Amino acid sequence: MDPQTPAHTFPSDIYTEPRADVNTLANLGPLTRMAGVWQGTRGLDVKPKAEGPKKQAYVERIELQPIDPQTNGPQLFYGLRYHVHITKPDQVKTYHDQVGYWLWEPATNTVIHTLTIPRGQVAMAGGTVAPDADEFELVATLGSATFGICSGPFLDHAFKTTEFRIKVGFNADGTWWYDEDTVMQIQGQAEPFHHTDRNLLAKVAEPTPNPLARAAAEAAAG
Repeated sequence: MDPQTPAHTFPSDIYTEPRADVNTLANLGPLTRMAGVWQGTRGLDVKPKAEGPKKQAYVERIELQPIDPQTNGPQLFYGLRYHVHITKPDQVKTYHDQVGYWLWEPATNTVIHTLTIPRGQVAMAGGTVAPDADEFELVATLGSATFGICSGPFLDHAFKTTEFRIKVGFNADGTWWYDEDTVMQIQGQAEPFHHTDRNLLAKVAEPTPNPLARAAAEAAAG
């Protein structure tokens, strides 16, 4: 098992749901500092091309909004729904688009990151993270039944992704950064290719409270 993959002991009662706090923003653990809308102008993508690795600068906007608490029987998640939109500098055409969730399970100190991209690929990365962590790393591995990777037929044939890692860190000034490493086995190449992406994000808008929290606030206000 990958050292980043959490080890769990599951309860015998798999149906009874726990009581959840309606205020997701108060229960996000290490994801708390990611909630909101963010802009990044210093992105760097290193991608595979026929002639070799190519560096590409990019700018992005990430919106991370709190969702209502989610349960799987006794399992409880607090999370953020996100949308990433990336372009090349001074261009309108989409360079990368991505949606998914960042999830925090307080009972096990587990963070899960799901991602879906419109090129026929999905992945789910996970890891054990301290609630007050200033930096953490999550991993997805091809073939894993839990934190794994699934690609469409062409990508699996020509650009097979075997591992995905994302590191996240928080700065004292309120910004945060990520550093991704997507390991690919490219057709015709003997050595794996490390497709990397990194950027620094600054907040441009505060998050909107999740629906349950908004309803509770409105009820309290009378």
